[in-house]
Amino acid sequence: MTELLQNRGLLQDLLDLALTAFVVYRLSRLVKGVMAQRILGVLCLLFLGHLLTRFFALSAARLLIDALLASSVVVLAVIFQTDIRRAFTVLTRHQHEKNETMSDVIDELVFAVASLAQKRIGALIVIERSIPVDTYLAVGTDIDAKVTSELISSIFLPYSPIHDGAVIIQRGKLTKAGCFLPLTQNPEVNKNLGTRHRAALGLSELVDAVVVVASEESGTVSLVVGGKKTDNLDPPALGKLLRRLVEPRWLK
Repeated sequence: MTELLQNRGLLQDLLDLALTAFVVYRLSRLVKGVMAQRILGVLCLLFLGHLLTRFFALSAARLLIDALLASSVVVLAVIFQTDIRRAFTVLTRHQHEKNETMSDVIDELVFAVASLAQKRIGALIVIERSIPVDTYLAVGTDIDAKVTSELISSIFLPYSPIHDGAVIIQRGKLTKAGCFLPLTQNPEVNKNLGTRHRAALGLSELVDAVVVVASEESGTVSLVVGGKKTDNLDPPALGKLLRRLVEPRWLK
């Protein structure tokens, strides 16, 4: 009977671990970004600590870890309230978007960025994916227009009043321009990077958006996603990357 109870306790621990892993996995799918992944990593360590203190009967340490886990639910709800609400909105969104237009959007974007980079005109373009970016935008002018290379080019011309900010593309339309993005806080980022690249990295660390940057200093094009930057992209390479990153999400 004792052996049966011990085996039952082991099965409970395994079930506890399996359920925890599932919950963490689902949270990581709903709330993406570098910050979210780090916080979820800390939660995983706390759960692991809970299991270890329970296994080795460390009552004081277990009491502390259980208190941290109990309070983490409230902390997570406060930190990610906007992200969670919008993530569920994405999950319930109608699935049949106008996916045939996204290929045209990419073609127009690639042409515009290549032309701007060749003329040494800086540009910053954000393509929203599954996580809305509105929460992280500052200032900005509402546009809500069809994406064309002419429109993108005119926005970033030096005499344009909104050329310093970012252009936002959402659901296949150019919705905003002149938006300021959060700058990266990563201390390992090259200090020689300009504001546009730092803004691209900063936003991509918080959401799953794809950000395209044309550098006025070097005349090159970069693509930033997930806090990582790919440099020196020619038009075919940029188009290929954008189709791989954007179109599968769009077609879901």
